[in-house]
Amino acid sequence: MTLVYVGRVEESAGNEVASLVDLAGDLAGTFPRTPSSGSNVDPELADADLAAVLRDGYVVLPDLLSETDVDEIRRTVEPLLDLRGRNGFEGAKTQRVYSVLNKTRSCDRIADHPRVLALLDRLFMPNYLLSMLQVINILPGEQAQMLHTDDGFYPLPRPRKALGAATIWAIDDFTADNGATDIVAGSHQWGDRLPDPAEREPVVMSAGSCVFFLGTLWHGGGANHTAGSRLAVTAQYCEPWLRPQEAFTLSMTRDTVRTVSEDIRRMLGYSIHPPFIGQVDGMHPKRLL
Repeated sequence: MTLVYVGRVEESAGNEVASLVDLAGDLAGTFPRTPSSGSNVDPELADADLAAVLRDGYVVLPDLLSETDVDEIRRTVEPLLDLRGRNGFEGAKTQRVYSVLNKTRSCDRIADHPRVLALLDRLFMPNYLLSMLQVINILPGEQAQMLHTDDGFYPLPRPRKALGAATIWAIDDFTADNGATDIVAGSHQWGDRLPDPAEREPVVMSAGSCVFFLGTLWHGGGANHTAGSRLAVTAQYCEPWLRPQEAFTLSMTRDTVRTVSEDIRRMLGYSIHPPFIGQVDGMHPKRLL
């Protein structure tokens, strides 16, 4: 049996296309879809996380990283903190590191943490993508960031299902005074309503914890009124048919892609959204590796 696959013929073991339903399935013969490590998370735990996210728009996942993990991330990213924000949104007193996957492997455990992937598996279509991985360090004296939604740049009217989600990982403890991320609980369900600044609530959590929230939730970085900085790493994700914020297939060499986990490789775009989105010369992008 053969299958015509985007202009090429691949050997197939039962992937015959006889209907539109078949066309929406996994057509790859050589590189079939693989389950994420989120499938190893206790389903009851993952379902409880999901219920909180659907109700409130966010959930705090406490102490997912060990003290050793946190120390390693801090040690490897602090030397990279050489850029400050270019505008009020990025923050004049906020340091940012872009293209993190090209610069250190220490943050891979953030991008592909099973507890996070278990939520993404339940929220989005298979082969969802990593949209961005970034380090954010809020310095003393930084003002509160304007409230915003992370998938607001996709021009579709609200209320609607979230098209993406994000995690913000505390490398330093998040407090009400040092720039903890502010959220507006329940705002993921709003239509055109805009938040009042008085509705901001800080996400207080210990280092090693993360807050997971939907792309439709209003949020923003808090003001830092302390004498110390507040270090965090954020990973954002989106549906597999959307354009990610970071062009990973351009920014990452194939040698680097070969070193990351299967979950990260898939989320970088070395995967297919059925039937053909993501193909390279009519073939699965993994053939490039």
